[in-house]
Amino acid sequence: MLIDSAPGMEVVAEAATGREAVALTRSHRADLVLMDIRMPGLDGLAATRLIGEDEDLAGVKVLVLTTFENDEYVAEALRAGASGFLGKGINPDELLDAIRVVAAGDSLLSPAATKSLIARFLAQPAPPGRTAPPQLAARDRAQLVVIAYQSGRTRPERP
Repeated sequence: MLIDSAPGMEVVAEAATGREAVALTRSHRADLVLMDIRMPGLDGLAATRLIGEDEDLAGVKVLVLTTFENDEYVAEALRAGASGFLGKGINPDELLDAIRVVAAGDSLLSPAATKSLIARFLAQPAPPGRTAPPQLAARDRAQLVVIAYQSGRTRPERP
């Protein structure tokens, strides 16, 4: 009801299983699939993978909506081709906004998934041979100042 009541959105089918979700996506040429992870038979991650691998479904976006917001599911959903991952605790307006974001071709993760993935990334060691970025020469800094000034910003004080 929520999605059907939103301007520009229409639910074209509802599936009870992952296999049914894939079949209905094919038959209805859906623009976006709102996919749960835990589904009987074929789970939502496998169904997402099948949708992503099907050349006839190129362009179909998958937004995973689940109660299971753990790192493994987030990573697996993204590897399977999902464009978004949200927890079911999201409020209705945020869900509609998320659908619009993913339908427009962008990606998004819930704040909890983002926080967890960032923490996991930062816990990994830096790649070997990684050095600090080189310092800019005085001439380069002057060019940056000119570029910033020419882009319409107020003129910065000279260093």
